[in-house]
Amino acid sequence: MSKRIFISFVLLAIMTGCQYNAPEIQTLCLRDGIGNYLIKWETTPPMEGVVKIYVSNNPDKFTRKEPAIYADINQGVVTYVTNDNVTRQYFRLTFNDKYGQVVGARSVLMDNVQNLRDLGGYVGEKNRMIRWGKVYRSGDVSRLSFQDSLRLSNLHLKTIIDLRSAGEMNVSPITFEEAQIVTLPLTVGNLENIQPFLREGKMRKGDATVYMQDMYLKFITDNHEAFAKALQIFLDKDNYPILFSCSLGKDATGYLSTLLLQLLAVPDQMVTRDYLASNEYIIMQRYAYMVRDLSFESQEAITTLLSVNELFLQPVRQKILRDYTSFDNFVETALEFSEKDRDRLKDILLY
Repeated sequence: MSKRIFISFVLLAIMTGCQYNAPEIQTLCLRDGIGNYLIKWETTPPMEGVVKIYVSNNPDKFTRKEPAIYADINQGVVTYVTNDNVTRQYFRLTFNDKYGQVVGARSVLMDNVQNLRDLGGYVGEKNRMIRWGKVYRSGDVSRLSFQDSLRLSNLHLKTIIDLRSAGEMNVSPITFEEAQIVTLPLTVGNLENIQPFLREGKMRKGDATVYMQDMYLKFITDNHEAFAKALQIFLDKDNYPILFSCSLGKDATGYLSTLLLQLLAVPDQMVTRDYLASNEYIIMQRYAYMVRDLSFESQEAITTLLSVNELFLQPVRQKILRDYTSFDNFVETALEFSEKDRDRLKDILLY
């Protein structure tokens, strides 16, 4: 089993059912190279019997009339074949008509949008799972292809939160008319500001890491009001489904995602793995033009700037503990997100 698949299994593992000795069921859904769905599962302890798999484009509504697939539980994997690369599908797996779990593909296939992911499936407070199809995170959605527009429409988004800089918004505004666009411009740097240093070979990998750490610190020192406003949007059921995005879907988006997952009591290890998963979903080849004719040191610096690293988050976490003593105090004081707000967020987003 590959490292990525193993991590995904861990992230999606939940204890199903309330019965004593209920099995632990781990599920995973991936898209293959032509768009078919690869559905995997493991049970601990191993189970005998039949798994029934129901299919729906709405993760909250599955017809129980006839499963799309029957499989032996010991088989552990099936492929759902489809020629529809626009409509997003979800799957309910029922084991021996007793234990059930919903799963979807984490990544949403897009042409011009980087790093679009569904935050559903992570396990939060009291083993309750985050609902699929409610919250998405992504890179820039201002340059959609025709197919991208169809796929985004298929998500039935009601709200898009734009976390780019004001300059980026002015140059390329989001024009998706099917959702309300909430612009929360951040006062942080961007690649354009440091391109002269890269061209002149004055920025190395270590410099790029420090630059990213400084940018992340600005999320809590200079931009906490923007993130506080963003969190309030998640407290209104009428705003869902919600997509929040920035340039690559890894920095401002990654930070907001860590806030949401922590507020839902997702374990820290899983929060970090979701943050680092941007390295799996960002297609670096699209930025090859940026490194042409640059020195090796500058190429390493750009690679650092286009990726994520737990080192970027460390100063943020340290400052929160130093200034607020705990994440809970930081959320209530700096982000004005009360315990009542947290309970409401959990009621909305957790099964």
